[in-house]
Amino acid sequence: MRRRWFRWSAFFCLACLVGRAAAQGAGAEAGRPEDTEVWQPVPPVVTPGAAAIGGAPPSDAIVLFDGSSLDEWRNSRDGASAEWTLSDGHLIVYKAAGNIETRRRFRNYQLHLEWRIPEDITGAGQARGNSGLFLASTGSGDRGYELQILDSYANETYVNGMAGSIYKQSPPLVNASRRPGEWQAYDVVWTAPQFGPDGALQTPARVTVFFNGVLVQDDFALRGETVFIGSPRYGVHGDAPIKLQAHGDPSPPISFRNIWMRVLP
Repeated sequence: MRRRWFRWSAFFCLACLVGRAAAQGAGAEAGRPEDTEVWQPVPPVVTPGAAAIGGAPPSDAIVLFDGSSLDEWRNSRDGASAEWTLSDGHLIVYKAAGNIETRRRFRNYQLHLEWRIPEDITGAGQARGNSGLFLASTGSGDRGYELQILDSYANETYVNGMAGSIYKQSPPLVNASRRPGEWQAYDVVWTAPQFGPDGALQTPARVTVFFNGVLVQDDFALRGETVFIGSPRYGVHGDAPIKLQAHGDPSPPISFRNIWMRVLP
């Protein structure tokens, strides 16, 4: 009887330890958004010069938005026609409609995109002109690899969440933001990740970003897809759409224009 009690007692203790370890693992995975926010050091402020904003795309570019239509875009949730607002040749985020993404899929490319924070922007931190350029959309919602868009002109937030950051992974080298009401430009070189036949990561995604003509990401190797909570990780995927985010913060919606890209080997 004593030997049987000992065996059951040992089994019960082992089960408790396994359960606690599993619970700790689940809790660590759940975590908090604050756990992956980085606040220091703050990138120095740089006043950008006259960047190439509003210019014509090169002859071999695929024009994704020229102010005339949304034919190249669709709703990323269900594939329906994009419902964002066209006004004066600009594309204005319609937050109630959700994110939009390109109908075409891409792998490696050079991308030019211009965006503007409303002059009368309200809010603070992440609730001030928040949006995102997803360099490869890997699913619905906010799945993919995000280059942050935000009003970062005299607007304090965590540095790996400010404009020019690879969200929650890499702060920008400098803060090259223009004031609200002025057009800003991203010029991006994106190299997609490569996976082996078994799904194992062979080479990570890499990105170089010029923000208003100033280098802010220098061939950065991403650690995985963007996640709001926890650690970034990779999932197998091939060619992917480019996605624009309709962030749910209450500030006025931002605008886009002059979006084009060039396919790279």
